[in-house]
Amino acid sequence: MAGTTPTSNANIGALSGLKLGKATRDAFGTALKDLGAEFPNVVTVDGDVGNSTRTEVFAKAFPERGFNVGIAESNMVGVAGGLAAAGKIPVVSSFAVFLLANAYDQIRMSVAYPGMNVKLVGSHAGISIGEDGASQMAIEDFAVAAALPGMTVICPADANSTKAATRAMIEHNGPVYMRCGRIEVPEIYPADTKFVIGKANQVRDGKDLTIIATGLMVGIAIDAATLLAKDGITARVLDMHTIKPLDEAAIIKAASETGRIVVAEEHLMAGGLGSAVASVVVKNKPVPMEFVNVGDTYAESGDPAGLLQKYGLTAEAVVAAAKKVRSR
Repeated sequence: MAGTTPTSNANIGALSGLKLGKATRDAFGTALKDLGAEFPNVVTVDGDVGNSTRTEVFAKAFPERGFNVGIAESNMVGVAGGLAAAGKIPVVSSFAVFLLANAYDQIRMSVAYPGMNVKLVGSHAGISIGEDGASQMAIEDFAVAAALPGMTVICPADANSTKAATRAMIEHNGPVYMRCGRIEVPEIYPADTKFVIGKANQVRDGKDLTIIATGLMVGIAIDAATLLAKDGITARVLDMHTIKPLDEAAIIKAASETGRIVVAEEHLMAGGLGSAVASVVVKNKPVPMEFVNVGDTYAESGDPAGLLQKYGLTAEAVVAAAKKVRSR
């Protein structure tokens, strides 16, 4: 990719000494299978991509509870709504862009409007899916999902938190959208970590500013905090794994105690975590803010590390935003 200096995926978290772990999609598949015996009403509904979303792990373990409707995402969601009405807990999974773009009307009318207990899992989200290109990259999924009344929206940062998030999603009564990624991400949490929907995790403390991040950007934010510390700047890092409902108390506390906020997400500028955090800050505790995101553009095809570099989703970009916000 011209004009960039791509680095290995393994470099995310390396500055902070974090070990590279599994992709969140892999952790989701394993966790769902492990929960299968405990929750006999759980079923999967997939659009012929279970080998990629990892729902096939569950379907192989419980073949009578795994439904493949073929490449028909709208029908897939309608089927899930019917299964939920019959008392099942359907986990519907596809590439995030196929799920939320192709089947949005069905999600709205068959899941969100009636408040059905359907779990939507969007895999291969963000620009980090790499070579598949813009048509496969969900970069607006937070905005689209969060706009639906009653929809819970979560984005775990690593494999262990994804495992815990999968349980929390199943135990939650109501529609949920969970974003998963394709590339391996660093291990941030221990194997026995807990996941509380709507409650952010502080993964690093600091007093000079707060970096609020979600998904793979949490590891990048930790690296940025490590770089800032070399310049004598201490940065608090919050893993805002739940985009909706948002942990407003953690945001207000961060604004009050550190006085500056940077929001980092693998999403478009409009309608994502940054917009949600800004709304809370403006209403409750106005402080200087900066935003690290994809911007207002579609990405292109390329290796994941090169794409993250080109579109400014790096530790260095977060550091630059942090220094800019401190100058205001």
